[in-house]
Amino acid sequence: MIVADNGSTDGTARVARERGAQVISEPRRGYGYACLAGIASLPAEAEIAAFLDADYSDYPAELGDLLSTLVAHRADLVVGSRVLGHREKGSLTPQQRIGNWLSTRLIRQLYGYAYTDLGPFRAIRVEALRRLGMRDCTYGWTVEMQVKALQQGMKVAEIPVRYRKRIGASKVSGTVSGSFKAGVKILWTIGRLAVTMAKPEVGGK
Repeated sequence: MIVADNGSTDGTARVARERGAQVISEPRRGYGYACLAGIASLPAEAEIAAFLDADYSDYPAELGDLLSTLVAHRADLVVGSRVLGHREKGSLTPQQRIGNWLSTRLIRQLYGYAYTDLGPFRAIRVEALRRLGMRDCTYGWTVEMQVKALQQGMKVAEIPVRYRKRIGASKVSGTVSGSFKAGVKILWTIGRLAVTMAKPEVGGK
C-alpha cells in the first residue's frame, strides 16, 4: 500500500506509516501530483495498480470486486461507479452530479462509450497505465485516464461501488469556486485530448 502524502499538515504520514503503508511525500498540492508520485513509486514487479481516495468516502473492501472484474473481463481499466452503486445521502453534491453527467455525455458523443462516472476508485493494469502517459497534475486526472484508455482502444469496464460522506470538508466539491474550477478543468481536458487526437501528424520525407 502506497500513501501519497499530498502536502498534509496533520498526522496523515505518521498514522499511515504506523499502519504499515509506504508513505511518499509530494508537497505540491493537486490530485494528479499525488497520483503521479504514487505511480513513480510502484515496484517493478507490480502488475495492477488501484487508486482510491483516503478521505473515507470509498470502501477499500470492494477492491476485490474491481480486481475480479479486471481479470474476468480481461479488461485494462475498471472504474468504480458511484452513480451505479449505493450512495450515502449527501455524499455526492449537486455540482458533482451535474459535472459527472455533462462530462460523461461529452465523452459518449466523442468516443461512443457510455461511462457513468469519473469516480476515483479504479484498477488498471500497470502495463496499460504506462502506455497512457498520465500527465495531469490536478482535477483532470481521472478523466484523462478514462479518455486516453478509449483513445488507445483499451478494454474498459465499470462496476457499481458504494460511496459515503468523506471525513472533513473538500476544498473542491465543498466550495462553489472549487467545483467551478474542477468542472472547467475536466471539460478542458476532454476537449484538449480530443483535439490532440484529431491533429494530423507531420512527418518528414
